[in-house]
Amino acid sequence: MISRRRMLALSSLALPFGARIARAQSQPWPNRFVRLVVPFPAGGGADAIARIVGQRLSEVWGQQVTIENRGGASGNLAAENVAHSPPDGYTLFLAGDFQSTNIFLHPKLSYDPIADFAPVSLVVQYTNAAAVPNSSPAHTIREFIDYAKTKDLSFASPGLGVSGHLAFLQLVRQAKIKLNVIPYRGAAPAIQDLIPGRVDLFFNNLSPLISLMEQKQLRVLAVTTLKRSPAAPDVPTIAESGLPGFDVPGWYAFFVPAKTPPEIVRKMYADTAAVLAEPATKKRLEDLGLFVVGSTPEHLGNYLKSEMDKWGPVLKEAGLNVRE
Repeated sequence: MISRRRMLALSSLALPFGARIARAQSQPWPNRFVRLVVPFPAGGGADAIARIVGQRLSEVWGQQVTIENRGGASGNLAAENVAHSPPDGYTLFLAGDFQSTNIFLHPKLSYDPIADFAPVSLVVQYTNAAAVPNSSPAHTIREFIDYAKTKDLSFASPGLGVSGHLAFLQLVRQAKIKLNVIPYRGAAPAIQDLIPGRVDLFFNNLSPLISLMEQKQLRVLAVTTLKRSPAAPDVPTIAESGLPGFDVPGWYAFFVPAKTPPEIVRKMYADTAAVLAEPATKKRLEDLGLFVVGSTPEHLGNYLKSEMDKWGPVLKEAGLNVRE
């Protein structure tokens, strides 16, 4: 004998496809899996954030949050995919600080970082750190600035427009120094050249530098945020090391495609904020050297615009763009 539940399922399948979609959409959101697009490969910092937060959201929503890693083109491949996805609440995007800079670096973007997205929540901010080889005579940022004014030094760039590169641009503008920029394809090869002194300065997320600092493979001079990092409280900030007001945080935030229903956006925000406030989740993120935020959609929208206003003129002044 066929059970009543089975009969209902079979009758549902007998409906035309359009009717089945309409029925699914009439059910409370979410009623199927949510795709969380991450703009970098698996195993990196962004991926770790997505998996920690995504796992808890899966439990809260009762639907699987599936991680989809779409690395490449400084976040543009992932952003383009999300911008052109249906605005139905089933595509979530963990965007990074590139969301505020790529429009100034890539003249042929196929999406608008503001018009094509709806902000959900600023998830975390993080600090980068200025690192030098152990062979460097500089033990503070001020000593490095003085050293750079007497020697021809180099900076290892991990990519245009990423937070480490922005910290470098702010340093040379505020300290009035010049450094030769050596481009690298990511942090790993840059660190490999920094340790033996083939380059003189590198800005990178503090978390992976801590173990290298403790192993005395390199020296961390200062962090780029106004506040010291709880992961390395003895490392001073650049602002307190002679460059007042220096504040260049990296960040990750949740966005969805524009025109996603406002009630879904508000639920996404409320649930994300609640998850980030949980002591266990907060600790897991802070152990990665992150500052947990959980802002409102309105705050994130304003923050994105302020970051674009801040870095657009800097990037234009530097004459930076990617030929496509």
